[in-house]
Amino acid sequence: MRAAVLRESGRGELELRDDVVALGPDHDEVRIRIRATGVCHSDLSLISGELPGGGGAMIVGHEGAGEVVEVGDQVTAVSPGDHVVVNWIPACGRCEDCRNRQVHLCMGFMENLFSKHRFEVGGTPAFGMAGTGTWAEEMVVPWQAAIKIDPDFPLDQAALLGCCVPTGVGAVLNTGSVQPGDRVAVVGLGGVGLSAVQGARLAGATSIVAIDPAQHKHPLAARLGATHTVTPDEAEDTKDRLTGGRGFDHVFEAVGRSTTVRHAWQLTRRGGEVVVIGAGAPNDPLDISTYELLFASRSIKPSVYGESDLRRDLPKLIDLTQSGHLDIGSLISARVPFQDLNDAVAALAKGEAVRQVVIFD
Repeated sequence: MRAAVLRESGRGELELRDDVVALGPDHDEVRIRIRATGVCHSDLSLISGELPGGGGAMIVGHEGAGEVVEVGDQVTAVSPGDHVVVNWIPACGRCEDCRNRQVHLCMGFMENLFSKHRFEVGGTPAFGMAGTGTWAEEMVVPWQAAIKIDPDFPLDQAALLGCCVPTGVGAVLNTGSVQPGDRVAVVGLGGVGLSAVQGARLAGATSIVAIDPAQHKHPLAARLGATHTVTPDEAEDTKDRLTGGRGFDHVFEAVGRSTTVRHAWQLTRRGGEVVVIGAGAPNDPLDISTYELLFASRSIKPSVYGESDLRRDLPKLIDLTQSGHLDIGSLISARVPFQDLNDAVAALAKGEAVRQVVIFD
């Protein structure tokens, strides 16, 4: 089958191959035929070496949707023919985090990311990114990672429900504490940041300032709910004008850079909150003194996967989409065939795209 193979993080282009095999399923696993998969900035960070990828070959991709084609003999949650979204942080249901309803922190499956090969490339074992590997025509995951959805829901949009949308919307509705009437800013207008803009609108924020140096993204941000769109250089003046210099109640950082987290911090009022959504590099420390942390009295919250529980949140997100309150379709910049995947990665690296979706025919 076809799949995108990364031989070593940080070196070279993806190999688009047709000799890859998905291994399994075991008794408690599911084989999924991927129909649509997103091109996420985290994928780019893995390819570039900004995110660590472990050792050995890897099938890239973690955001996808498709159709179940085979299940293990212990699987009852899904059946062949079901449409599913891939959940890259599946909940084991047994650990303390799951019992505390913090399934986004579950490490039950994540601990085995680099101990179980899920693919073979030309006969050589290979891993799947984040235990998945959605840039492949087929993949095998634990049944907990396959979330059943309505078969009528478009699979290109469903792919974005695997990461982009629940991460951005969830950062606002789950991690953040936005109340109706609050003033919000969002730093970074990729798919996740634009989803956070929509989350702020759903939460009832009266001012939603969308910040990105790429001005071609500003009209879409406005269409999705931003009340103001500015470049980073304009953000401070906008803050002063809208808040009398006090600062925003909540700032959501969707880039994953210490410089943009610091910028978000400076835009936030005393007593406000900075929510960090972007996945940054391990060698990019944030410099805030303990003095400043105390006397600025702002909080910094990480938001892993938007603190989402996909079994709980996917039905809500689909209902919001079908009722017209959430716009997933507009996040899709382009639908591209598998053979153009390297071009899609290059477009993302240049900041030309919001969210591209690879369609497997």
